[in-house]
Amino acid sequence: MMTEEKVLQLAAEGQEQLWLNPKKVAFEKVRSGFPVTEREMDEAEQRLLRFAPYLAKVFPETAETGGIIESPLREIPEMAVWLRKEYGTEGKWLLKMDSELPIAGSIKARGGIYEVLQYAEQLAMEQGLLQPEDDYAILAEEPFRQLFAKYTIQVGSTGNLGLSIGIISAKLGFQVIVHMSADAKQWKKELLRSKGVTVIEYPQDYGKAVEEGRKQSQLDPMSYFVDDENSRSLFLGYTVAGRRLSQQLEEQKIPVDAEHPLFVYLPCGIGGAPGGVAFGLKHQFGDHVHCFFTEPTEACCMLLGMATGKHDEIAVQDIGLSGKTQADGLAVGRPSAFVGRIMDPLLSGCGTVEDIRLFHWMRQLLEREGLFIEPSSCAAFALAPRWKDLQEYICKEGLQGKAITHIAWATGGRLVPQEEREQYIHYGE
Repeated sequence: MMTEEKVLQLAAEGQEQLWLNPKKVAFEKVRSGFPVTEREMDEAEQRLLRFAPYLAKVFPETAETGGIIESPLREIPEMAVWLRKEYGTEGKWLLKMDSELPIAGSIKARGGIYEVLQYAEQLAMEQGLLQPEDDYAILAEEPFRQLFAKYTIQVGSTGNLGLSIGIISAKLGFQVIVHMSADAKQWKKELLRSKGVTVIEYPQDYGKAVEEGRKQSQLDPMSYFVDDENSRSLFLGYTVAGRRLSQQLEEQKIPVDAEHPLFVYLPCGIGGAPGGVAFGLKHQFGDHVHCFFTEPTEACCMLLGMATGKHDEIAVQDIGLSGKTQADGLAVGRPSAFVGRIMDPLLSGCGTVEDIRLFHWMRQLLEREGLFIEPSSCAAFALAPRWKDLQEYICKEGLQGKAITHIAWATGGRLVPQEEREQYIHYGE
């Protein structure tokens, strides 16, 4: 087990590493002690079901699933062969393709869309326009759009969260302002503006975009701020993924138990999306699932927050890192305190990866499986080069010889324009 000093040294030098969480404990010991409850997770799942008729009506791409926003789980056997030859990895590899989620094309479609739907439901019920037993398809009608048009939704984002908030909010009829950091890709800004969203750009990083967005929202009593740093609603939207993944694994006859542990690798920015997903997975599978966050070496904020125990009281800039990365969705300098503290007893570890590997893995996945995911999604493979280091964890958990299933969680990619994809591929060469 590396010392805190060694972790900080490697991070400051920009070196790749795997940090194993010494605070992780058996799930049943802490199951009832979290600020987010299982009842709230049940309510989140039911709310998404109530909104399904509306989503199916206004977003045709969700009609086939009846308005349920969900992504495929696909085995990647050729990529698994390559990872084994390249890094010595063992076991079956699957790709959880949140890169293909409808509406927003990223994992943010889970939490971001959920929080906006929850707020819309609250407003409509307060005005007596909506009851829980109603067919929520009526939300597409003019009285609801007139109501929502009186309100503004604001959010700070490096890109994908802004897309999910902007697209669903504009569709409902809200005024929308997305505060975007310097790392955000131009095509994401243009896509939002094409939906009628106001985009405010900042030359600084993600933290400044959130700070300014929160400040401006507080000045307007008719404004609602989606706070990625502290939002319970966002977190709850992500937790629903745990139960849905369980159903997909059952359908594919992939067991998760003491003899068949599940290792899940989640690209991490501020922590809300991977934290919510990991929380949902732990409630579903308990100690049979092992969740790892993965981050760019220059923006390893969650690693720093958890390894030091300082959470949001430390930023990557404090140890001389830039916070700049080609993985725009992960370009965050300071982690969420809310998520970090929840993850303290749950997370198995954090791995970091240099940017150049992301493009290499992106090309390998495209060539071998015919699947495109954006570079930040490829951070999900960050522990493959750390396979020898991971053996320490496998031995500590008594998992030697077990049939481990690996899930790389692809966080985005579907909406990336073709021209941008070609640039990524060229960069990867």
